[in-house]
Amino acid sequence: MDDKKVAIDITSTQFSYREKDVTELFTFGDYIADRKNERYRITYKETADNGFAGSNVTLDIDGDKMVTLNRRGGALANLVIEKGRKHHCHYDTPYGDFMVGIAADTIRADFNDNGGKLYLKYTVDINSSFMSENEMFINIKEVSGGLSRS
Repeated sequence: MDDKKVAIDITSTQFSYREKDVTELFTFGDYIADRKNERYRITYKETADNGFAGSNVTLDIDGDKMVTLNRRGGALANLVIEKGRKHHCHYDTPYGDFMVGIAADTIRADFNDNGGKLYLKYTVDINSSFMSENEMFINIKEVSGGLSRS
């Protein structure tokens, strides 16, 4: 299980009532694969592009069953996305604290030693009120050669 430098491409779509909001992020980070146990870890730093500059994110992926997102920095969150279960998670932002409910419909993880893809489809409620339906596509690919991090 070597730590690899990867390029990370994330596209997140939120459907809320009749509105659709698409956010895209391209960044670099680290990736660790434990293919035997189908567990993967992706870490990266958020950018100003998505409003979380200075935050560090860790995604722990347990095959097609569960994904845990830990964000530390400008916003604090520990979000659990598990297929077939709803989790209530605390989300702390500069604008206030929220109790976020997350229920996953679909989790598809397709990873190998050099990267892979993750697809999530889940519903979010805040303080028990429907907020949005969400889709997230994450593609990661090992970066060969020298990677400069500015």
